[in-house]
Amino acid sequence: MTTNIHSRRSALRGLGMLLGAGVVSLDWPALARAAHEAHLAAQSSGPQTFTLLAAGDAADIDALAAQIVPSDETPGAREAGAVFFIDRALATFFAHWREGFMGGLRGFQAAVPDAHPRTPAFAALPSESQVEFLLTVDRTPFFEQARTLTLCAMFSMPKYGGNRDGSGWKLLGFEDQHVFEPPFGHYDRDVESGGTP
Repeated sequence: MTTNIHSRRSALRGLGMLLGAGVVSLDWPALARAAHEAHLAAQSSGPQTFTLLAAGDAADIDALAAQIVPSDETPGAREAGAVFFIDRALATFFAHWREGFMGGLRGFQAAVPDAHPRTPAFAALPSESQVEFLLTVDRTPFFEQARTLTLCAMFSMPKYGGNRDGSGWKLLGFEDQHVFEPPFGHYDRDVESGGTP
């Protein structure tokens, strides 16, 4: 339980740093196309499929994302469909990260049997062993990219392929409304009721 709380705090702190930094440059036309494709995929009645990732890669990324934002009494990255967001992002609007990310994933995957000779893949490790292994790679560029993509998957609009059923927004207490009406917060509640601001 302590690990989950720590991981959630780290994830939310990472999201704040990501949003505060604002260093990610996006190709807006590609982002619009990806959003449209993701929206169509979410509307389809068939199962979600991967555009870029092979099955073994998807399993490892799904397990990695599930350790970054684990499931407990609230949904985590797995329930939010983070792996589908990551697949779609690397194929489209984060394509400029694809080569580095996939190279990092290969190094990550190659290091697993070195640390755990009887286990061929990260996804096959028990949860405790996954956390132990991640502590050895959590300062690498690959892990930083994986964490950034997982947080984007958790908190972006569901039409981009992640944040399934708004699960990340529920974690933050965000209500997705088309129009917000006053009072917007504690600071103007009294104005609405006739009090002084």
